[in-house]
Amino acid sequence: MKIRVNIKSMGKRRHSIEPVSYDLPLGTGEKGGEEPGSFTVRELILGLTEAGVEDYNRRLEQPEILRCLTKEAIEDKAESGKVSFGLIYGEKKADLQAAADNAIQCFEDGIYRIFLDERPLENLEERIAVTQENVFTFVRLTMLTGRMW
Repeated sequence: MKIRVNIKSMGKRRHSIEPVSYDLPLGTGEKGGEEPGSFTVRELILGLTEAGVEDYNRRLEQPEILRCLTKEAIEDKAESGKVSFGLIYGEKKADLQAAADNAIQCFEDGIYRIFLDERPLENLEERIAVTQENVFTFVRLTMLTGRMW
């Protein structure tokens, strides 16, 4: 199923939230009689985590090529506080199981929130029905300095 996810690009002055499409094997109706377009929040998180790990590992395996930044790209990256070419300097591949466990734990701990259109998703086992028009938004919450109590 093709889903749309809003991604916040740090340092972008215009269009700071960009919609990105993912083609995930979710809600296909092939897993034990579930309805097409219906899946749980847990399945959504695991599907997106798997796509992210595959993308990271694919970029890690690509041969290094000459990269350059435009003046606009440098200004955008400087605004976010880090100018880089986006290279991955380590050689260690991402571990899918560790990433999946971390993604689920972070959701349970409230490190990030997920919204389906404008409705918050709060339970991992909540079954959601999704169409091509729906948009998911992931918001990473940041702890402010100071005491928690």
